[in-house]
Amino acid sequence: MPSFMSSKRSKVTAVAAAGTLAVAIAAGAAAATLPSGAAAGSASAADADLALAVGHQGATRAAQADTMSGAQLVISAERARFGLQHSEDVAAAKAASAQAAAKAAAKAAAAKAAAAAARQAAAKQAAAKQRAAQSTQTVVTQQATEPSGSPQQVAEQMLGQFGWSGSQFSCLQPLWERESGWDVTAENPSSGAYGIPQSLPGDKMASAGPDWQSNAATQIRWGLTYIQGSYGSPCGAWAHEEADGWY
Repeated sequence: MPSFMSSKRSKVTAVAAAGTLAVAIAAGAAAATLPSGAAAGSASAADADLALAVGHQGATRAAQADTMSGAQLVISAERARFGLQHSEDVAAAKAASAQAAAKAAAKAAAAKAAAAAARQAAAKQAAAKQRAAQSTQTVVTQQATEPSGSPQQVAEQMLGQFGWSGSQFSCLQPLWERESGWDVTAENPSSGAYGIPQSLPGDKMASAGPDWQSNAATQIRWGLTYIQGSYGSPCGAWAHEEADGWY
């Protein structure tokens, strides 16, 4: 049985007991004041009236007790419902706040990443411009200090730039004479090798300058760089040429 029903039954029982006690007291008083002959009939009528009055009063009090208990139950239920609703509202507000904070953090992180990417792209672009400027400056400097004369004279003047003595020209002369006849536009019809050093393919010489197809100094510089990296010196390249027929 629910607790509030037990409480109601206890209150009704208490009221009924109080009514019974009142009836007993009233009956005793009536018996004491009435004569013995009329006591029996009068006491019976008085007892009935008193019992009816007390019963009515007890019922009224019980009804009032029930009404008060019901009101209290309603108030308690409303308080509980309000407390639950308040808790749900607080939880919903906290969840909404957390979601908004997460969205703001994600947006800030995306903006930070985009800014970092933009800085990186700008740095790469600046570095590329700097390299292009340096390359242009190198070409200009090389052109300004370019040896002059015939291809053989240019090659002989360049030997010192690679740390070789003039005696290395005695090996370089026959090497490129056999390969191209020192002709800037010489081209091997079978392999496609091009220029004085017979670069294969010819556009490899573009690393020495954009005029690699027609400038003897550009071709010679590339050729001497290749010889240094592959054979150490013109005499080393010539020894390989004599042994294998190519260098």
